[in-house]
Amino acid sequence: MIAAILFLLVFFIVALIMGAFRKKNYVTEEGRFRLAGMIRPVAAFIITIILVAVNPVNVERIDAGHVGIKVSNVGDDRGVGRTEYVTGWVFYNSWISRIYEFPIHQQHIDYEANDIVTKGGFRATIKPSFNYSINPGNVADMFQNLRVGVTEMEQGWLKNAIVGSVNDVANRYTVDSIFNHREEFESDIVKECNKRVSKWFNVSQLRTNIVPPTEISESIVAKTRAIQEAQVAENRRQVAVADAERKIAEARGDSAQAVIQAAGRAEAIRREQLSLTPLYIDYIKIQKWSGQVPTTVAGNSGLMIQLPKDSKE
Repeated sequence: MIAAILFLLVFFIVALIMGAFRKKNYVTEEGRFRLAGMIRPVAAFIITIILVAVNPVNVERIDAGHVGIKVSNVGDDRGVGRTEYVTGWVFYNSWISRIYEFPIHQQHIDYEANDIVTKGGFRATIKPSFNYSINPGNVADMFQNLRVGVTEMEQGWLKNAIVGSVNDVANRYTVDSIFNHREEFESDIVKECNKRVSKWFNVSQLRTNIVPPTEISESIVAKTRAIQEAQVAENRRQVAVADAERKIAEARGDSAQAVIQAAGRAEAIRREQLSLTPLYIDYIKIQKWSGQVPTTVAGNSGLMIQLPKDSKE
């Protein structure tokens, strides 16, 4: 849009200078159209194209959430010796100046896979992803030291800092420790990264996406399986112990009940024996006698003799 407006503006100025807007250039005194009059607007159009193509004046817009710096390419102020922060719409001469725009809001980066060495000499593969933001007040200082734009900085200096931090922290951890304490491992990497880049950047939410070598993966799987099997065995042991304790408790309860019942029966018998006095025994005999006198009388010998019945009977 801006380029179109600039083109029309330049064309209008050039055509005005060349007199392309004069009516007499296109119409004769007799009122006929003059084809030769088209030379001026065509020439103005060609000159405009050339001027726009080589025009050093550019316009850029610094968006919200970004910081722009104007860098001089010539004279004593070339480089960023005199830093000029710019915002909004900026007009500048591209032959002697250049505008760099840096985002200061959160940016997300995914790097390609890289190899690292863990403690003990084992290699692993990482594919780091993270968020970062640029410290707004240090943009000029960052550019003065790095001399690159955002894309080159992300794939160069910042990438080396991130991968280097991952390598250095990984050298403190064994492979097993990395996968058993992933959160702590990645937190240490973030701390190490920010030590190195905190002057210009702030790194957060880093994920290493680390992948161990095949043999280590198999070892970790085997170890995990062994731990799970040991846990299952321990759970079964605890269940067996609980079941045995339950049975012992039931047996103790049954035994206690039997003892109580036996003690009750013994106490009942004892009380019955105490109540069997001679008088009580005679009473029981009388209660059970049918009222008949025995027809046989025995002497001391214990023999019983049948007595003859009376003839009248």
